[in-house]
Amino acid sequence: MKLSLEIILLLPALIILLPSLVFFIECLAASQAKIDHQAILENDQEANPRVTVLVPAHNEADAISSTIESILPQLTSTDQLIVIADNCTDTTAQAARQYPIIVIERFNIDQRGKGYALDYGLKYLEKEPPEILITVDADCFVESNTIKTIACLAHQKQRPVQSTYLMEHPINPTVKDLISAFAIKVKNLVRPIGLAQLGQPCLLTGSGMAFPWSVIRQVSLTNSKTTDDMQLSVDLALAGYSPFYCPQGRVKGRLMADQWAASQRSRWEHGHIEMILTETPRLLKAFREQKRLDLLALALEISVPPLSLLVLLWCLMLIITLIGGLLGLSWLPSGILAVAGLMIMIGVFAAWFKFARTEIPLSTLRDIVRYLIWKIPIYFAYLNNPKSRWLETERDKN
Repeated sequence: MKLSLEIILLLPALIILLPSLVFFIECLAASQAKIDHQAILENDQEANPRVTVLVPAHNEADAISSTIESILPQLTSTDQLIVIADNCTDTTAQAARQYPIIVIERFNIDQRGKGYALDYGLKYLEKEPPEILITVDADCFVESNTIKTIACLAHQKQRPVQSTYLMEHPINPTVKDLISAFAIKVKNLVRPIGLAQLGQPCLLTGSGMAFPWSVIRQVSLTNSKTTDDMQLSVDLALAGYSPFYCPQGRVKGRLMADQWAASQRSRWEHGHIEMILTETPRLLKAFREQKRLDLLALALEISVPPLSLLVLLWCLMLIITLIGGLLGLSWLPSGILAVAGLMIMIGVFAAWFKFARTEIPLSTLRDIVRYLIWKIPIYFAYLNNPKSRWLETERDKN
């Protein structure tokens, strides 16, 4: 009986140790990276592949103009920008038509989500496809030279390319805003840099993505998952085209208002949990069959749950194993969890020190406990009502 209880405690401790180790290695590798954000590609800069930028937009009348204005100056005479006004109930299409671009509209309330909008755009392009397809969310600002940089890299590598996609702070950010932005920076900047340092692919993060046309047409975009970018990463990797990270390309989005942030995070984090359960086994099976290290790397990357969930699980299991130790069971699970907790802490500090210390005071990290408490209902809700599909968002209230 005692041995059985010890095994029951040991297995969760080992399960938590694995993503903690992956997170630690990624952050430590990133902290040693030397990134020249002004660097340009040495090869293929003169190729100038024909580019189409697709901007799926759902009720983005207030943001679409600034997005278009950040993209247009970066296009050549052979490039084009297409806005897909998707199931819009506002003036997104009218606002976009004020510019010398193509605007198409799609209405299908039974098929909601960015994947369906992008698939509609691809079908529109089939008669005269570009060499490189770039997707940008409608509420994003694309920094100068990003379009050419990621287009040339995708053309050179013949692989999907993900630029750096970060979030702007509000004018008067709350502590929650700062920690949320830091968490996104760790996910979309720090960990991809760490993977690149290790020679491994990254996950697509949703905006500022470039695809060779021949590559993107090999997978389906038609799904309503809130983690459609993560699903696309898996599908492309299994097809032989693991995404490549380009830190020089930079795209900025905006954090949602607080009341909608919780809903957005619920959908994304529930979707991530679903991906861990369904796609990690697919990648591991493909790795075993194909012996491709990039598939193993992506499986390990996806297996790292949202950091707040990882910390909450660590805290819960540490309490349980400590109680078990006090009751006479083995202290080994507690020791394993102590190592896992130390790795998480070092990883977070290394990420903050290298990439965020000029933006976020160290004192702000002390409020992570309050941030974790804010996130607890999200994970309890998953047990009762998983939200990994399209749901009403802030934009639907506009």
